[in-house]
Amino acid sequence: MTAAALVGAIEGGGTKFVCGVGHSARRILDQRVIPTTSPEATLQAVAEFFATAQTEHGRIDAFGLASFGPLDLRAGSATYGRLMATPKPGWSGTDLVGILTRRFAVPVYIDTDVSAAALAELQLGAGRDVRSLAYVTVGTGIGGGFAPNAWSGMQLLHPEVGHLRVHRHPRDLDFPGICPFHGDCLEGLASGPAIRARWGAELTQLGASHAAASIIADYLGQLAAAIALMMSPQRIVFGGGVMTGGALLPQIRAVVREQLHAYLGPLNDSGALDRYICGPGLGDRAGLAGAFLLAHTGTDVK
Repeated sequence: MTAAALVGAIEGGGTKFVCGVGHSARRILDQRVIPTTSPEATLQAVAEFFATAQTEHGRIDAFGLASFGPLDLRAGSATYGRLMATPKPGWSGTDLVGILTRRFAVPVYIDTDVSAAALAELQLGAGRDVRSLAYVTVGTGIGGGFAPNAWSGMQLLHPEVGHLRVHRHPRDLDFPGICPFHGDCLEGLASGPAIRARWGAELTQLGASHAAASIIADYLGQLAAAIALMMSPQRIVFGGGVMTGGALLPQIRAVVREQLHAYLGPLNDSGALDRYICGPGLGDRAGLAGAFLLAHTGTDVK
């Protein structure tokens, strides 16, 4: 697809859908934030936004859709482009791709929001000086994506790092976790809703001296160490609402240092972990930017 093509981009999240129409993430002509309510109301509002945008800016040639998951991304599947069993109430089985293809009759390229964000950070953000990157979002849920996705088509499912088990922090043994599928998996312990359920406030409201900071950093550090050992990306980027401001990054790096015990030589140099684990270069725009890249490159995971 040419750079001049007009495309639609959607970052679908658990709290909001961010929609944009334009020629690229740097040439957006119109944008709207739609609260995530019921599937019917949310997707109808999304479709109406793009229908109105077409009358003002011209025909949309393709869509890039970066959505929360889990998603069915299997080529040839009867439920391709649908949400699978998701913790988001009422959204399991929702046909995300279908409403766009039926309404606009153009290609829709879909991937997870974190995979799209990883792609955007690698090409446009914090990973422009490396060749591979992992992106972890910590917000309503916890997810991870990797770029480039060299194993596309070989997966049973896209990565679901938020549902990995972690060692319980000794000061956090009684909280059962909130994940409806796994209880005290990473998402059940360290996501924004888990923090609020446990302590009654956002992490930023609790303050750096509160026990929550070291507990959440411990869980996220365990994840980062596992990613480093298993996938060995050249950089790990942490984004999402819980990470706003990057206050947890030093503690996460300290946990990774302890977990790895100098096993990964390239991370032992002075300052290496500061460069290896960082915040997003695109801020909260990585998901939408990734959706624009999906639309332009046709990078779906079929």
